[in-house]
Amino acid sequence: MATRKNPSPDPDQPGRPGDAAVSSAEWLTNEGESCDVVLSSRVRLARNLAGHLFVHRASRDDRERALQTCRDWILGARLCDRIMWVDLHESPQLERNLLVERHLISKQLAKGKPATANGAMSPPSEEPRAVAVSIPDERLSVMVNEEDHLRLQILRAGLSLSDCWARASAADDRLEAGLDYAFSKRLGYLTACPTNVGTGMRMSVMLHLPALKVTGDIEKVKRAAADMNLAVRGFYGEGSDAVGDLYQISNQTTLGKPEGAVLADLQDAIIPEVIQYERHARKSLMGKRRAALEDQVFRALGALRYARLLAADEAMQLLSLVRLGVVLGLIDGLSVQAVNQLFLLVQPAHLQRVLGKEMDQEQRRIGRAALIRERLK
Repeated sequence: MATRKNPSPDPDQPGRPGDAAVSSAEWLTNEGESCDVVLSSRVRLARNLAGHLFVHRASRDDRERALQTCRDWILGARLCDRIMWVDLHESPQLERNLLVERHLISKQLAKGKPATANGAMSPPSEEPRAVAVSIPDERLSVMVNEEDHLRLQILRAGLSLSDCWARASAADDRLEAGLDYAFSKRLGYLTACPTNVGTGMRMSVMLHLPALKVTGDIEKVKRAAADMNLAVRGFYGEGSDAVGDLYQISNQTTLGKPEGAVLADLQDAIIPEVIQYERHARKSLMGKRRAALEDQVFRALGALRYARLLAADEAMQLLSLVRLGVVLGLIDGLSVQAVNQLFLLVQPAHLQRVLGKEMDQEQRRIGRAALIRERLK
């Protein structure tokens, strides 16, 4: 069981640089139920330690003690066969950005916040925070000292919320066997943000909804989700845009509604309905607007194969149309998994890791276009 390991790929491994890291992320494999629409499912649990101040109220010393307590138990709790521990306050920015892009930590945890110590402000780079990640599958991650002391996450490919919840619950039980959680018999698990009090659980599904975007019906989905007290967010969750027609739908109720009820609503009713809505839109486009759809798909493929400059958001939108074309059988010789991997490789940190150097924005636009051209030969 590893206590410290660089999450980036080994440059000495055979194959293209970065292939090992990308292929190890299970949610990119295009496996699991309804994988034509659903990229991934996630269950996240927020927990805090009894007898410790919440992270936003704690001093640097308080956070260090909480970090040490969590680290000792996480590394000894046998949450998985192999686990890597990364002290983020000691990690370079590129490494932290890689973990954000892989959906293993939040932007907040990557950035950190100044912690007070003896009345003075400590630099964010010194703020004690970390993440534990199962390797090589990256199904499990545990963020330490984010908004809460612990944010436990299970991430799987396809529509697999039931499996995610079972694994998250089992891992939570193992953690609770050695850690004293802040818990109220009346309110449930106590969290830094009142919206997480109760179960402390958020279930979410990452969906690819390009047909609903093309038909203009995506706003209906957003309004329906809001009416059901669900959150619809972008590729990186809260505060992010839906680049590449990728949307996260998650529950917002954590108090007064048990985990099983939330699971039943999302897994068995709400998400399947959205999936069928997207599939119906795809079928309608193929039947009534096929020429226009093919034009969009092949224009996108042509741009990706020949462009010399590509921004990340532009690349994601073009890849979205190409993925739709592959799923619908319009494009031969390209797998959905390869497109899923490109969704990740075109992100700034992964692009720089693959190309082996740090680059400014203009250099990244050139490098991104060259990488995609090479991959789509």
